[in-house]
Amino acid sequence: MTGRVHRFGDNVDTDMIMPARYLGHSRAEQSRHAMEGVDSDFTAKVQPGDVIVAGRNFGCGSARPAHRPLQDAGVSCVIAASFANLFMRNAVNEGLPILRCPEAARELREGDLVEVDHEGGIIRCPATGRVYQAEMFPEFIRQIIRSGGLIPYAREKVKQRVQEREEK
Repeated sequence: MTGRVHRFGDNVDTDMIMPARYLGHSRAEQSRHAMEGVDSDFTAKVQPGDVIVAGRNFGCGSARPAHRPLQDAGVSCVIAASFANLFMRNAVNEGLPILRCPEAARELREGDLVEVDHEGGIIRCPATGRVYQAEMFPEFIRQIIRSGGLIPYAREKVKQRVQEREEK
């Protein structure tokens, strides 16, 4: 995937990502307010495929599904120095690629064009020639993301098991 960087700092919490006042609204309405708590113009600037780059503890705060407005707004992945555990698990469960890469989080700048291979954890910045290696998740986590989330992953596994039984 290729996209432009939207850069944020440390401790971007779920209320900044998806303000609580929109929790009862539709997903479409929530996506129009993604990142509003830290950048009120974010949804006017973000293009499909763009990437969020942030510092430490991205997604801290409540367990709300703050990843959904990001996905619905067109964000293709989030690169951060670190993630809050609940945000990380919610993102994986919904198939939003996330990459832990402190070096990229420190060096990439607003507006940089980046190429991201989330399967291999490779982040390239053609303008600077820099290539970053993100920390790799275990294979089963990568499979969940590759499948589009936990539910599609589980459906694939059940389908495989049924086929295996029918072949016996």
